[in-house]
Amino acid sequence: MNVDMSGSGLALRRAGPDDAAALVGLRVLMLEDMGTPVGRDDAPWRGSALRWFTERLGDKDEFAAFVVDDPLAGVVSGAVGSCDHHAPGPTNPSGLYGYVSNVSTDPRFRRRGLARACVHALLRWFETDTPVGLVNLNATTGGQELYTGLGFAAPAFPALQARLPAPQAPPGDGPGA
Repeated sequence: MNVDMSGSGLALRRAGPDDAAALVGLRVLMLEDMGTPVGRDDAPWRGSALRWFTERLGDKDEFAAFVVDDPLAGVVSGAVGSCDHHAPGPTNPSGLYGYVSNVSTDPRFRRRGLARACVHALLRWFETDTPVGLVNLNATTGGQELYTGLGFAAPAFPALQARLPAPQAPPGDGPGA
């Protein structure tokens, strides 16, 4: 799906494995905006994230990312969607839930509706290409207006988290690997 975005030269499209590095770059921007220290360019998590995106972008059934390309700057916005398997229930007979993450836009391109276009494309993908009936996401304060405008609302049961000690990096993920 390539969509010209109002004659601006920007194009919305589904990401492929070649876009993994751009999605890692957008993830860095998002994490920095959230106040999360991301470390140096050779931080081990970045190599792990690159492999993770590359592998999943090849799975067209349960993972999708949509990006916006600028003819000069390359990928400037994106959003990622995945399917999570849970036990089926009366309100979700497939047991499949959607999850939106990694929504980010290069600061030079913000306030143009690019993230909205990417999330909207993900929601269309969930509706047409998967049996997902419920989509979850975690919103930052700055993103809440975007998501509520697309139909997201607070769940009946709030999400809770338990932070566990960080696992050791798998062999081969360190610098020089």
